[in-house]
Amino acid sequence: MPAPTDILKQYWGYTRFRPTQDQIVDAVLNKQDVVAILPTGGGKSICFQVPALMQDGICLVITPLIALMQDQVKQLKQRGIAAVAVHAGMHYREIDITLDNCIYGQQKFLYLSPERLQTELFKERVKKMKVSLVAIDEAHCISQWGYDFRPPYLKIADLREAHPEVPFIALTASATAQVKADIIEKLQLKQPAVFQKSFARDNLSLVIRKSELKEKKLLEVLRKVPGSAIVYVRSRKETVVLATFLKRNGISATFYHAGLTHAERTTRQDDWVSNRSRVMIATNAFGMGIDKADVRVVVHMDLPENLESYYQEAGRAGRDGKRSYAAILYHDTDLDSLKLKVEQAQPALTVLKNTYQALANYFHVALGSSQGESFDFDLEVFCKRLNLKSTEVYPSLKKLEEFGLIEFNESFYRPSVLRFSFDHKKLYEFQVAHARFDPVIKALLRLYGGELYTEFTVISETQVAQMLRLPVGAVKLELEQLHNLQVLIYEPVNDSPQVTFVTARQDAAKLSIDVKEFERRRKLHLDKMEAMINYTTQSQRCRMQMIQEYFDEFTDTNCNRCDVCIDKHKKENTALFKDYEQQINYLLKQKPMTVDELELAVDPAEKEVFIEVIREMVDSEELYYDEIWVLHKK
Repeated sequence: MPAPTDILKQYWGYTRFRPTQDQIVDAVLNKQDVVAILPTGGGKSICFQVPALMQDGICLVITPLIALMQDQVKQLKQRGIAAVAVHAGMHYREIDITLDNCIYGQQKFLYLSPERLQTELFKERVKKMKVSLVAIDEAHCISQWGYDFRPPYLKIADLREAHPEVPFIALTASATAQVKADIIEKLQLKQPAVFQKSFARDNLSLVIRKSELKEKKLLEVLRKVPGSAIVYVRSRKETVVLATFLKRNGISATFYHAGLTHAERTTRQDDWVSNRSRVMIATNAFGMGIDKADVRVVVHMDLPENLESYYQEAGRAGRDGKRSYAAILYHDTDLDSLKLKVEQAQPALTVLKNTYQALANYFHVALGSSQGESFDFDLEVFCKRLNLKSTEVYPSLKKLEEFGLIEFNESFYRPSVLRFSFDHKKLYEFQVAHARFDPVIKALLRLYGGELYTEFTVISETQVAQMLRLPVGAVKLELEQLHNLQVLIYEPVNDSPQVTFVTARQDAAKLSIDVKEFERRRKLHLDKMEAMINYTTQSQRCRMQMIQEYFDEFTDTNCNRCDVCIDKHKKENTALFKDYEQQINYLLKQKPMTVDELELAVDPAEKEVFIEVIREMVDSEELYYDEIWVLHKK
C-alpha cells in the first residue's frame, strides 16, 4: 500500500501535509471516528480524500452546499479521481443511475446533501455499496446550538445501521465546546479522535474602523494594503455600486452575487482568482471552496450576523501564511441595521405557515406529495404573483430550510448532462434505422467517448453544434427528440434558483415545528448578534483573544497585531514609535523602498508596531505609495 504522502504527491503535488493533517489521516486509516475542527483554509478536504483513496470502496461525503459539492467533484475529476454528486435538482432517473454506478462502478467519492440520505432510493442502494468512509462536512450544522442548524443532519447516524464498522470523520471550521459535544453525540461517534487547531491566526490582523464615510475609508484601506482583496456587503445592489465606485477611483474591481448567471459568476471569479481584477465585491454567497491563498485583506462593509460566519469569511485572508488583514468598517446606524436584519430573519410562526402554504399553492403541490421534488423558483415573480413582501418571504424560506421542510438554493446551477440508454449494439442498430440522427450521435461519441454509455456526462450543446456546423437550437431539438425516443437521457442546463420539498407536503396549519424550539432558536440568533455587536464596539480587549474565547479557547496571550493591541503599544511605547519613524524617514530619503525592504533594513523587534508607523505616516501624507507599491518620502 502506498504511503499517505505518496497519494498526496500523486494527486495534489504536495510533498508533505500541513500540521495536524497527517495525524487526522492516520486516525482515519486506523478506522477511528474523527472530529476535525480546522479554521478556514486549513485543508479539511485532504483529511478524508487521501485516506479514502488508500482504501477499497467508496467514500460518502455529506455536505449542505450544492455549489461546493459540484466544485469538489469537478476538482477531483480534474485530478483523475472518480467522483459523483447526488443533490436536489437532479431527476429521478439520473439519481438512480448515479447510485447504481456507486455500487457496480469504480467511483471513489459520492457527494450528497443530508436530505438525500432519507430517500428510499438511497436507503436501498447504500446497503449494497462498499463504503470505506463517511465524511461529514460543515458538521456544525448538526448542532441546535450552531449558527446554521440543519435538521436532516440529525439523520446521518442512521448510516450506522447499514455500515456499522465504517468510520465517520466530522469536519468544520468553527465549533464551540457545546457544538463539538453535539457533533459527537448526534453522530454517535465512538471514542473519537478529536483534532482542533487553535483559532488564533498568527499572520492575521483584526481591525475595526468606525467611520461616517465608509467608502472613503475603504479606499484608504485598499490603497495602503497591496494585493488581492475581498469586500463583503449585504445586498446585491451594493456589490454593483461599490465595484463601480472603486473602478472610478482607479482600483480594478468586479462583483459577485447569487443573482448572476453561472457564466457571469464563473467569469468574475476567474478574473479575480487570476488577479485580472484586484478586488472582489461580494455578498456572502462568495468564498466557500475558493482556493486563493494570496488574499491580503478581507473587508466587511456591513456587520455579519454572528462571529462564526464573520471569522470564516475573515479567515479567507492570508491562507499563504503571509501578513494579512481583516477589517470591519462601520458606523452607529449599522448596529441598528443589523438588529433590524436579525429581527426580520426571525419571522413569526404565522408568517412561516403562510409562506409554506403559498409555496404549495404556487407549485400546485397536493398534501402528502412531492417529497424530494425540486421546482425552479423566482422570488420576485413569486412575491408579485401572490402579492407578498419579499422582506417577509425570503427570511421565511431560510427559516423553513432551517427546520428541514424545504431546501432553498439561490444560486443553483447544473450544466447539461447526457447518458445513452442503449448499449453499443442497440445504438448502432438505431443509427442504421434512423440515419438522420446518426451525425449527432457520432458527434457526441467523438467529443465525449465511451463514458456516455456508463455515466451522466457534462456536455456542451455549443461544442456539438460547432462540430456539426448547425445552430445550437437545432442540436438541442435533436437531443430532446432522442430523449423522447428513450435512446438517451438528456437533462438541459439549469441556472435557476430552486426550492425543494424535503418532506412530503404537510398541512401548513400543522407544520412539524416545535414552538418551544422555534423560540429557543430565535433567542440563540439574537444572542449571537449581540456577541457580534460587542466584538465590534469594544476597544479594550485583544480581538483575537475575544475570538478564541468565543470558541471556548481561553488564553491570556494577546495577539499584538489587532487594532486594540497596536493602540496599547502606541500609548506604552511612544519612544519606539518615534524611533521607527526616524529610521523610516532616513532610509526613504536615500531611496524609495517597498515595505518588505524597509522591514528588512530596520529589522524591527515589534513588527506590527513598525507596520502601524508606516500606516500612520501614509495617513498623514508624509509617505506615499506609487503605482507598483513602492514607498516614497514626500
